[in-house]
Amino acid sequence: QVQLVESGGGSVQAGESLKLSCIASGRTFSTYAMGWFRQAPGKEREFVASYSRIGGRIYSADSMKGRFTISTDNSKNTQYLQMRNLKPDDTAVYYCAASKGYNITTVRDADYWGQGTQVTVSS
Repeated sequence: QVQLVESGGGSVQAGESLKLSCIASGRTFSTYAMGWFRQAPGKEREFVASYSRIGGRIYSADSMKGRFTISTDNSKNTQYLQMRNLKPDDTAVYYCAASKGYNITTVRDADYWGQGTQVTVSS
């Protein structure tokens, strides 16, 4: 069992940056594949980026490559999502997720979810 708590969301102007954090508790952080998803109003939850459980390979959604960067600090059981040059289309609730499997790139891969943090980007 792992508990995930996101923070760092907020309201920004287009072109600005935000850094989201996700603290994991309950099990050793490195036991899981970790990732970020987002869900915009009226849309399905979509994959943003993730780390594989073994080897720490990074996966990123093509539409966000170059603007969004995932990172982790295993000593703090924390993963981050650095978001740059934000656009109004990035407005969504951002979720931290964990998987007991090798990797997490789809909603179905996730075994645990955080409560989400709202990111709002205005033009």
